[in-house]
Amino acid sequence: MNDPMNPLDLTINQLKRAAAIKEQVEALNKELGSILGASARSGAASKKKRTMSASAKKKIAAAQRARWASLRRANPATRSVKPAAKAKKKAFSSATRAKLSAKLKAYWAAKRAGKK
Repeated sequence: MNDPMNPLDLTINQLKRAAAIKEQVEALNKELGSILGASARSGAASKKKRTMSASAKKKIAAAQRARWASLRRANPATRSVKPAAKAKKKAFSSATRAKLSAKLKAYWAAKRAGKK
């Protein structure tokens, strides 16, 4: 009993009656929509995409630029973050360099002699 009817099993009179009922439902929906001032369809109505005019976009962009500018004026230290300068390498005098070189040569000579 609860099985939906196959449209192919309907008689011509039943099909005509179904079409007439459907037209009445559509007419009533249209009338209800005109009374309520909106579409009578609950969820079937498609939503329009909201668009913004060019002037509104320009106003919003200008306001945002003004906000950023005020933030930059309030915190000038955070605005320009520069990387820390590298420490200068200390330059050795030629005498100091010669002493270090002699010590290292002696160290490695002793190390090689110990392996043999």
